[in-house]
Amino acid sequence: MPTHHSNNKNKEKVLLVSLILQDTKQLKLEEYSLNELILLAETAGLHVMETIKQYRKSIDSKWFIGKGKAEEIKEQIVELEVDTVIFNQELSGAQVRNLEFFLDAKIIDRTQLILDIFAGRANTREGYLQVELAQLSYLLPRLSGHGKNLSRLGGGIGTRGPGETKLEMDRRHIRDRITDLKKKLQEVTRHRNLHRVRRKKSNLYQVALVGYTNAGKSTLLKQMTGGANIYIENQLFATLDPTLRTLKLPSGKNVGLTDTVGFIQDLPHDLVAAFSATLEEVREADLILHVVDSTSELIEEQMNVVDEVLLDLGVQGKETIVVYNKKDICESSQKKMIFANNSDHLFISAFDEQDIEQLKLSIQNKLLDQVKTYSVSTKEGKIIALIKKVSDVIEEKLDEDNLILTVRIHSYDAEMIEKQIKKIGEKV
Repeated sequence: MPTHHSNNKNKEKVLLVSLILQDTKQLKLEEYSLNELILLAETAGLHVMETIKQYRKSIDSKWFIGKGKAEEIKEQIVELEVDTVIFNQELSGAQVRNLEFFLDAKIIDRTQLILDIFAGRANTREGYLQVELAQLSYLLPRLSGHGKNLSRLGGGIGTRGPGETKLEMDRRHIRDRITDLKKKLQEVTRHRNLHRVRRKKSNLYQVALVGYTNAGKSTLLKQMTGGANIYIENQLFATLDPTLRTLKLPSGKNVGLTDTVGFIQDLPHDLVAAFSATLEEVREADLILHVVDSTSELIEEQMNVVDEVLLDLGVQGKETIVVYNKKDICESSQKKMIFANNSDHLFISAFDEQDIEQLKLSIQNKLLDQVKTYSVSTKEGKIIALIKKVSDVIEEKLDEDNLILTVRIHSYDAEMIEKQIKKIGEKV
């Protein structure tokens, strides 16, 4: 559906194309995916002139949408004076080349559009490195397909060696850059791990916010922690770099709360791989808050997308609270569906103080579930100091030479202490 806004004059005009395979049982999902593409285009600052759907039994290996449909698109390009055609599915290098040549327009696909938005949103060195790695990883196998678009990569490619073509030089340059970026990101990961170890040593529990893009994670983070400088925008991928804030629980104990990049249907694999250092925060969290937009028509599908990405990241069996957000603008039919399908969840508005307090209490209870009471008898000064550092001491008493400590401790800290005690041959 075309969009008409008075401020679209200077925006790049685009045509959106979606191929819907006739054997698909997920037509509703395909429809939603196309609406999401419109949102993505608008987020990227583009003016969507028209959307075109093509129903086929299979993908056309040469033209993707078939020659007849390509001719129809060509007419639309001329009529609407369009600069760019964006496809809702991923294209091969050959398909890009064929379509660019035939349509005489810039051709990009959903993945490239998402990568482009991420490039515009990156505002830390880590963000820039991750996005560039994802873009180059995506581009490398498709290099031969981007004849016209190669110039957009910018300079940095050295002079041609004897007998080497421009394309081979480009490939070599990109491979070298990918290696370089991976090394730099390894260094970032090392730093992040050091911070994480420090946080664990200070007995600070970690809670990670995850969810489909635009579910309201950043708003929730702001309302829970009072963060004044958290960027909130009703757009896809408003948060790119992880934001860590301190959350004070009702008991007075502080925990670390991290906001993460929103997930989306068909999130590019290269992007998930490039952002692994950032998403490591989720893997290392003691508790996950899965924030869901309760107003969405595709709640289940969006939740499945989040679960799939978490699975890709190796996050399984993690303690989770499902938080249905936007209660204040949720219609009654949606509310019924949420309550019918779920027993263990919270239904909140990020703007309701009582709801926020209830959420904090739930976080506190879930974290306490992971804490156990544990008794240790030891005379080792190092062990005693370590136990006191990572736990809450309930009682301590002397038994001959040994000090008996009864503590509340997180299960992974208890395991770590048991290993230390085994090292020096003591029994727990």
